[in-house]
Amino acid sequence: MLLCPPRRRGFTLIEMLITLAVVAILATVAWPTYQNAVRKGRRADAMAAIAQVMQAQERWRSERTSYKTDMSGLLPNNRTVSADGHYAISLADGSVTATGYTVLATVQSGSPQASDSVCATMRVVVAGGSITYGSLNASNVANAAPDPCWIK
Repeated sequence: MLLCPPRRRGFTLIEMLITLAVVAILATVAWPTYQNAVRKGRRADAMAAIAQVMQAQERWRSERTSYKTDMSGLLPNNRTVSADGHYAISLADGSVTATGYTVLATVQSGSPQASDSVCATMRVVVAGGSITYGSLNASNVANAAPDPCWIK
């Protein structure tokens, strides 16, 4: 009677290496897509801060003849950064008139959002009751329409 050698359980080294290679390939493909989705999600921080400034400007103008020329009091606690700290919020120099203004949300250099080179600055232009959404890339060049930074 022949005795069979005992069966071994587990994986061989080759099977483990193949599995690791497949996981590495999948991770290499998925990681940039994941990072892009996270950057898009953080843009909501800028959108919320811009919306707060717009609402505060409209409240200000409802009691006066023009919009507020500085940021004091437009965001809670006189902040000049977005709630999560990813964007610096400002009014564009010389943009405030009796009928309009431009709000900018510029990515903070120390923020993880600094890698968002497509939407480095998000802006809203209010002029004569019309609102225009736009953005600038890291080279301060306006993004072409349709703007990739504003999801509607």
